[in-house]
Amino acid sequence: MELLAQQILNGLVTGSVYSLVALGLTLTYGTLQVPNFAHGHLYMWGAYLSYTLMSSAGFNYWAAMAVSITVLALAGVALERLVFRPLRNDSPVNAMIAALGVMLFLEAVAQNIWGEEFRHLESPYGGVVSVFGLLVTAHRLILLGTAAVLMVALLLFLTRTIAGSAIRATAQNREGALLVGIDTNRVAMTTFAISAGLAAFAGSLVAPISLVYPSMGAMITLKAFAIVVLGGMGSVPGALVGGYLLALAESLGGTYVSATYQDLVAFVVLALVFTFKPSGLFKESV
Repeated sequence: MELLAQQILNGLVTGSVYSLVALGLTLTYGTLQVPNFAHGHLYMWGAYLSYTLMSSAGFNYWAAMAVSITVLALAGVALERLVFRPLRNDSPVNAMIAALGVMLFLEAVAQNIWGEEFRHLESPYGGVVSVFGLLVTAHRLILLGTAAVLMVALLLFLTRTIAGSAIRATAQNREGALLVGIDTNRVAMTTFAISAGLAAFAGSLVAPISLVYPSMGAMITLKAFAIVVLGGMGSVPGALVGGYLLALAESLGGTYVSATYQDLVAFVVLALVFTFKPSGLFKESV
């Protein structure tokens, strides 16, 4: 029973990271119909920036995270403005090719700057605490708490603010949003900024409990797409629920089936969803 509880806790921690990344991906897809394959590499860059700022520039953890989020949010705006907006009226295939190009570019630049070796960010909250008899590092509890706060804040932003309503209106009907005076170009930039910022936040959170390396974005991108498909393309609630479901399936499957095939869970989820429920768990966009 204790092993089960420990694995559920591990799944919730991992699920928090998955959901943050998937939220950013589902926002850009739901609002702009852009399958941003480079999204996981923004997550990778967020982890690297926090690592560099702490290890080389002497920043504390939260300051490094704030700078990382800001830089990546601006990078998201630049990506939308310079890469995806010019392709908005072209074939969707062109946007997919552009996203793949950005993904390869970001990984190549990271390899040139930091090399291919694995790096690890030391957490200032590395102490172990007991929660209902389960041993867990303080950093994992902080990850759970801050991720939950950010998810609630994002939901409130989307449902209770004018900017959030504009994003939702654009996702539901872009032409209709234009007709009622919504600046869809500004909505697109805002959405990409939020999406990239979420990726950087997730990368900064996970860096102290995982390894940082240039190709780390590829696997998280695959899992984020699996989550988006599972939850429903463009559905924010679906991304939240799907992230935790996938992480729990991985954690429990790795423990009770085989750790060797743990990363294959995402492929199995994709296959099952496409076979039995291609619309996903939720149907609403953003």
